[in-house]
Amino acid sequence: MSPSLPEGTNLRKAVQWVSKTREEGKIPLPTLIDQACMRFNLSPKDADFLHRFFAEGAEDKK
Repeated sequence: MSPSLPEGTNLRKAVQWVSKTREEGKIPLPTLIDQACMRFNLSPKDADFLHRFFAEGAEDKK
């Protein structure tokens, strides 16, 4: 089960952006997360959340 969506507006936008961009399948997830961190001015803690969020989401799909 994926962790619930975070409360920070930028972090929520980053989750949505990564999800949408990931569907295109052209950019590896770690690169997308790095780009999201720069695009939405996220902290290292937020980056860790994104890694966990998408890793746990991938495990749920198996």
